[in-house]
Amino acid sequence: MLTLDLATGRVRIKEILGGRGFVRRLADMGLAPGQVVEVISKGPPVIVKIRDTKIAIGRGIARKVVVEYAE
Repeated sequence: MLTLDLATGRVRIKEILGGRGFVRRLADMGLAPGQVVEVISKGPPVIVKIRDTKIAIGRGIARKVVVEYAE
């Protein structure tokens, strides 16, 4: 299982491990299953680029985001 805190480059979010509120909070920031993001820095904090926006998230949150490398 590859999580966001271990990934580099472009990745696709497969799953977010957590309750409804946690998943909704990340979705509001643009982190949702199916979304392709680019890992800019593995931090801490982990910095990801979603479309034209960079977001810094803590390592604990990043460990709950399961990803796979995007083609």
